[in-house]
Amino acid sequence: MTMQTERPTSRLAGEVLERNHRAIAQAITLVENGQGASELHTPLFPHTGKAFTIGITGPPGAGKSTLVDQLVAHYRAEGLSVGVLAVDPSSPFTRGALLGDRVRMRSFAADQGVFVRSMANRGHVGGLALATPSAIRLLDAAGFDRILVETVGVGQSEVDVVGAVDCTVVVEVPGMGDVVQTMKAGLMEIADQFVVNKADREGAERLARELRRVLREQSGKGANADVIQTSAHRGDGVPELLQGIEAFRERQIESGRLDERRQENLTREVAAFVGEHARRRLLGVSGTGLPPQTLEDLLGRRRDPQGLALDIVEAGLRPRLSEGVE
Repeated sequence: MTMQTERPTSRLAGEVLERNHRAIAQAITLVENGQGASELHTPLFPHTGKAFTIGITGPPGAGKSTLVDQLVAHYRAEGLSVGVLAVDPSSPFTRGALLGDRVRMRSFAADQGVFVRSMANRGHVGGLALATPSAIRLLDAAGFDRILVETVGVGQSEVDVVGAVDCTVVVEVPGMGDVVQTMKAGLMEIADQFVVNKADREGAERLARELRRVLREQSGKGANADVIQTSAHRGDGVPELLQGIEAFRERQIESGRLDERRQENLTREVAAFVGEHARRRLLGVSGTGLPPQTLEDLLGRRRDPQGLALDIVEAGLRPRLSEGVE
């Protein structure tokens, strides 16, 4: 029974390397469902690390999807292949999602150099789905030159994207809030590129000036970000944005910062999966997997949740860590 499961998954990995779109779609479905992880990732991981990944984030209604569509078209005109992951919000009741970006990007349906996939975030906060880094890696292994990741757009709290991509583009539009609120929400710190979209609207120039002023005054990661004005529905400013992204890529490679960032991202990903796998093993699917006596101790206030969690983590890590000590 095990061999019957491993053979198709192993074959699927080979087809992903050949950039078979159907195989890529099936593989992403598997990682979304938490299946076939080792059979897929072990053979594919050595083939990753070549794609440059770009996160597109910002509030709903900012025109992120239109901007992604334009970036895909410009990258294709330059002969680069593009994978797109668009993370959509899940219904809190059915856990389903509209997954509308595949509908919006039909113009690329026949282009084998473009792969578009929508993913439901399945209630995961931070603007991404838990499986997003794994899905990015599948597209990387498939040989796409650029991978665009569009976040949920649920507001200004979706900062998880910075831990999954090489470059973060924050999209703002005039008339959707004070730039100071953006700064407070953390998007100022994660941005590598700022876009003021719908630049033909009143207030766009003022917003761009305000963003530049704040960037000049602050220090930290976002202090060197560019501010580019676009009208994505017309394509205005998109070539300049693409040029800015590619210039950022070159600077990151030359400075060695790209490798450092990827190391940080992989470390965070390992920690996230440790937490998720530990949660599943501890609580099970129902989320009530603690032993009855432990539950009674918690309810009777004889144990506290934080102390109990620390004991569980230390008990689980101690044997594994001691194996690496000579």
